[in-house]
Amino acid sequence: MRTSTSARVGQYAALLAYLVFLAFPFLWLISVAFKPPRELAGLHPTWIPEHPTLDNFRQAFDEQPLLRAGLNSLLAALGAALIAVLIATPMAYVMARRRGRLAKAATGWVVVSQAFPFVLLIIPLFLVLKNLGLINSVPGLVMVYVVWSLPFALWMLAGYVRAVPRELEEAAAVDGAGRLRTLVSVTAPLLAPGIVATALFAFITAWNEFFFALVLLKTPEKQTLPVILTHFIGAEGVADLGPLAAAAVLATLPSLLVFALIQRRITGGMLAGAVKS
Repeated sequence: MRTSTSARVGQYAALLAYLVFLAFPFLWLISVAFKPPRELAGLHPTWIPEHPTLDNFRQAFDEQPLLRAGLNSLLAALGAALIAVLIATPMAYVMARRRGRLAKAATGWVVVSQAFPFVLLIIPLFLVLKNLGLINSVPGLVMVYVVWSLPFALWMLAGYVRAVPRELEEAAAVDGAGRLRTLVSVTAPLLAPGIVATALFAFITAWNEFFFALVLLKTPEKQTLPVILTHFIGAEGVADLGPLAAAAVLATLPSLLVFALIQRRITGGMLAGAVKS
């Protein structure tokens, strides 16, 4: 049955309203970032700044080490995404292709691990990292991010592995390829969209994470962007709104840029993961 014109118009209107709803916080953040203090203190805020200025950005860089914090966030996010994908890909292959106790145990681990709140995990993690000498270090934070994102990454990739026809692997086995060669040469290229989508999930999760970074990183030289953003809030809870908005815009741009560059891969990965073999 074809969708009527009025129903289609209603669908597009609903989609547009949803997009506006999602974009509103970021658009308002951009507006605040370019407003001078007088407009921010006004009783009647406007969408478009009447006298746009870059002073908030200059002040944000002068007050806090944003470049160093951005580099720390980038190293932590890229490291966590890369390691999580390298570990999750072979594990997902085993979990998807094997039907024994190991696959069931892995599935149960994925489900149970997502039920634990951050507060219950932070003390054991802190003690383990302290014994390893990794407190207040980016490598220690990368380890935490890998452990935290690995269960969901494993669950995502297992769905993509199940979408790959077994006949392709059987044909490779007939040609003399072993398990490892089949995984690298046959399965992995077909999993590329899913791997990219999983890596993006791990990257954004690590880039935006705040709680673990706040507890594990002590010195400003090692802190990440989400933690540095809290330094724009005074001891009495009064925020330096203009520089805070400017710094928040700069902290948001990298994840948006990464998403824009690989959105086609993500779309392909979602479609592939939705197909059942």
